[in-house]
Amino acid sequence: MQDFIIEIINQYGYIGIFLLIAIENIFPPIPSEIILTFGGFLTTFSKMHPLGVVFSSTIGSVTGAIILYFLGLLLGIERLERLFDSKLGKILHFKKSDVRLAEKWFNRHGYKAVFFCRFIPIVRSLISIPAGLAKMKWSAFLVLTILGSAIWNGILIYLGRLAGEAWEKVVYYVDLYKYVVIIGGVVVLLALGAFFIKKRFFEK
Repeated sequence: MQDFIIEIINQYGYIGIFLLIAIENIFPPIPSEIILTFGGFLTTFSKMHPLGVVFSSTIGSVTGAIILYFLGLLLGIERLERLFDSKLGKILHFKKSDVRLAEKWFNRHGYKAVFFCRFIPIVRSLISIPAGLAKMKWSAFLVLTILGSAIWNGILIYLGRLAGEAWEKVVYYVDLYKYVVIIGGVVVLLALGAFFIKKRFFEK
């Protein structure tokens, strides 16, 4: 994967970075840290400029986020409610009211979530779907996505430029951060799942 990413950036420059980041936002397993830090390293000896790399990567991030936002918008709260109210939903003890509770939470905290989740691996991409589901104000979604993505991308590009030929060390430490976040997320999900099962299946 790393060799493929490096080859694309070497061949297509800014356009390659744009396309890779756009795809990474739709398919989170693609490592953005390699794309961005290597892009930053390239600015130390090639004609690529740091601002150009930040701009192309941010446009890529926003493009991917927009696609996921509209995916959430197409899915819609009503369809999710129908799913929760279906036979499968009842077997799993889901309730239609759960969807509206989640929507209310997102309406209350969505602006902060869309911005700050841009700094959390995997979640930084997926947060666009609930934003679409909740029909978050388009202009606010766009501004917060641009700001959060530009900051995240800019930091990794700067670190890659700063590290120079040792840019892979930055990737290593970002990977450690990503694994810590993933493990923490799994623990939280397991705790929430246990609470949900206890409340819906065992409490009368």
